[in-house]
Amino acid sequence: MSQPRVVTFLGPRGTFTEAALEQVAGIEAFERVPVANVAEALQAVAEGRSDAAMIAIENSIEGGVTAAQDALAATPGLRVISEHVVSVNFSLVAPAGRRLEDISVVAAHPVAWAQCAGWLQQHLPGRAHLPAASNVSAAADLGSSGAQAALSTPTIGRWVDGLDVLADRIGDNPDAVTRFLFVGRVRAPGEPTGADKTSLVVELPADKAGMLLDMLEQFATRGVNLSLIQSRPIGDRLGRYRFVIDADGHIRDERVADALLGLKRFSPKVTFLGSYPRADGQRIDVEQRYSNRSFEEARDWLRGLLAGEPDEA
Repeated sequence: MSQPRVVTFLGPRGTFTEAALEQVAGIEAFERVPVANVAEALQAVAEGRSDAAMIAIENSIEGGVTAAQDALAATPGLRVISEHVVSVNFSLVAPAGRRLEDISVVAAHPVAWAQCAGWLQQHLPGRAHLPAASNVSAAADLGSSGAQAALSTPTIGRWVDGLDVLADRIGDNPDAVTRFLFVGRVRAPGEPTGADKTSLVVELPADKAGMLLDMLEQFATRGVNLSLIQSRPIGDRLGRYRFVIDADGHIRDERVADALLGLKRFSPKVTFLGSYPRADGQRIDVEQRYSNRSFEEARDWLRGLLAGEPDEA
């Protein structure tokens, strides 16, 4: 019998990351292996111990997940297969019988604490925050952590027994979402859908005036919109940065491919993370001068000139 396919994700079971896994077609064929951190999840893929990993990459409130961005930049041989968006909200839970007035310490993942700060200030002012590794472990460890309550996922009752929900949907922004990436090993990009995204990591060639503008012009002059650009220190010395970039479009789109060629000439290191369908399915409007046909006609015109053909008006 063949070995089951394996997917790694930030554990424990019951996190928002596992909720993102539920959106992957055919996920029932995978063995789910929770791990301690994002770097471990990706390293397992790179080393062949896992077939894919699900990682959180961006939150609509807190912005980019820097640990995931850095791990993607540092782990070779990976490609993004798909993206998934999960609605994020939180419940305040406590051991059965406990009341709000009994609470002096709340366990919470730092992101959860930040996203519920307004509710906590109103209903539990002055309470101490005990940082937790995940939203699930915050609740699971209530018996030993010293906290009397925890911010956790709305489905925590499926994974941890003996808890009461003291308050539900307490996130300050009810529209908060987290974006996840399903990542596998290097493979050829799929066909473009017209509603795609391309993810890259680009290093600047030098720390001097105009370098960032030069990089951005590679996209602007080809009509490629950027939906995400975030700087991260390379770490070898001060002043050296890489940029995590999401560009609208697919590497098989002429405008995106041409932008990547420009980046390769400009940057000492360009890491292509993948081209994949957008989770929202929103198609990208492209001006005529940036369409595939426009690039093809320009190349045909140049070939004609080189072949000695007349330059038609």
